[in-house]
This record gives sequence, C-alpha cells and structure tokens, in this order.
Amino acid sequence: MRIFLVCLTLISSALAAGRTSPPAGALVVAKSGGQYSTIQAAVNALSTTSTAAQSIFIQPGTYDEQVYIPQRSAALTIYGYTEDTSTYEKNQVTITHGFSQANKEGGNDMTATVRAWSANFKMYNINMVNTYGKGSQALALSAQATNQGYYACQFKGYQDTILTNTGTQVYAKSLIVGATDFIFGQHAATWFDQCDIRVLAASLGYITANGRDSASDASYFVISRSTVSAMSGNSVPDGAYYLGRPWRNYARVVFQRTSLSSVINSAGWRIWNTGEENIDHVLFGEYGNTGTGASGTRASFATKLSAPVSISSILGSGWASASYVDQAYIAGD
Repeated sequence: MRIFLVCLTLISSALAAGRTSPPAGALVVAKSGGQYSTIQAAVNALSTTSTAAQSIFIQPGTYDEQVYIPQRSAALTIYGYTEDTSTYEKNQVTITHGFSQANKEGGNDMTATVRAWSANFKMYNINMVNTYGKGSQALALSAQATNQGYYACQFKGYQDTILTNTGTQVYAKSLIVGATDFIFGQHAATWFDQCDIRVLAASLGYITANGRDSASDASYFVISRSTVSAMSGNSVPDGAYYLGRPWRNYARVVFQRTSLSSVINSAGWRIWNTGEENIDHVLFGEYGNTGTGASGTRASFATKLSAPVSISSILGSGWASASYVDQAYIAGD
C-alpha cells in the first residue's frame, strides 16, 4: 500500500509541474520572438509524410486564427505554455475565432476554431474558443480523426462546441462550455474523464447530441467522474438543461459517477423534436451519479445501468498503452 501511495504522489507531483519551455525539437510559436507568429504557420511547416514524432510549443497569448491540422503520417503533440500542467485553470494560451454556419460555408467542420484532422494527435493546456455566440452552429473544436487526446484544455462555445466525430478520442481534466448540443458527433467512441461541463444562461439547453445512426456504428459518448453545473456568472434556472437528446435514432450516451447540479431537468433526457423523436433505439444511460440533478423521474427511454461502462469498452482493450492516452490524466471507470 505504501509503495502504491508513493507512486500516486510521484505521478501527481509530475503532473502538477509547469511546462514553460519547449520540449526538445518542438517548433515554437510566439506573439513575438518565436520561430512562428501564428499556430497555422507552425503546422504548415511540419511534414505530412515524415513518420518521426512532431511537436509544437505555444508561448502565452491569444491567437485569433482558425487552425487546420491536416492528416499526416507522424504523431503530433501541441503544448500550451502553463505553470501547472494538471489543470486547465492555469492555461495561458488561447486560440479564438468566430466562424459559424451563418457566416461560413462548408458545414460544421468549417466553422471550428481548431480543425483537427490528424490521427495520433494530442493537445495539452490549450483554450479553444468560438466567439460567435447564440444563433448558429459555431464549433470550438472539430475532431475528425481517430486516436486523439485532449488534456487540461478549455473548449468554449454556445452551440455545437465540440464535434467528436471519428474513431476513438479522449477528453480529460478539461472544461467544456456551451448551451445547445455542445458535445456532438456521429461516429466516434469518446471517453470524457474528470471534465467540468458548464452550461450558459438559457431557458432550455442540451449537453449532448449523439448522431449514431445504426446498430453497427461505434459512436458512444461516456462522461465519467465529471461535474455539470452553471458556468460562473451565468444564471441558469433549475431544470433548464437535459443531459442529451438524440440527433439520430441509435444515439448512445452515458453519464456515470458524475455530479449533476440542479440545472439538470428531472427527466434527464429529451426527444430530438416533436415528430422526429429519434428514441426507438437509443441508449441514454446513467450510473452512480450524484447531486440534485441526478434525482427525479427519468424519461421513459432512459436506462438506469447496473454497472459503469468500462473505459476499455470505449477505447479498446489496449487503451492503457495507446500513445494518444496519457494515463496521468485518466481516473478510468
């Protein structure tokens, strides 16, 4: 037991350390004095055919740009400057933009502040913000490839903040903010671990919108050991928000061991729309949740699980050794 506790202490101490200088070999982005003054310029400088691991380090600042990370042969990691890698609260790098479907053609992906199309991709201590606000789909992140991990990041938007769309993905110890369908996607199996989900002032809102459209599709959102409440400075009526609604008829979402504040409606879950309910084959599950929002008579199509969903059932049996999974940020199921 003593050895186990010592190991935990060492892991915690390492995680809490800062990252204030670039790792060896990393390209450096800075508002002034770096190799590159924009993040996109650094991304563009990387080879897409080399198989050697790549990295980018971003110095403190707010970068107003849309960043597109194309497919590549190598693993890529992007680090943000921070004095404490263990938390998003100390992040000093923000990528911000304000595209939406109201002002940008090309669908959801083209509105995203960060468009991540690269497999085997990790991002640490970066804030991603879409400033458009209410009224149209406007993504902070479009995650369009498998084996992606986001650690101690912030994602801020209003409608459709995170599009988790393909393969297997992890979001851990991160802040996710929005109001309408702000965690959504169609084909990804996604694990959210120890995330703080914060809702904005609204009379009606939905956290998830899963678009799984067949029984064979891998899409599955599991929110584990997380928290749900109003964003600081936002007045949200009790019961204004639902854990999710089904974008497609086979939607699959689970909240487990998560603290749900009074912003969550007692029904928990809601249909997509009248006349297009999309509830014939859904799995909207809960296990071991706590808080005021965890109580009440749930919707008839909700499921009370008898056991938590295992992380291996989402990320695969070899998840612990996968290069995109940083175990220092993972509590597991």
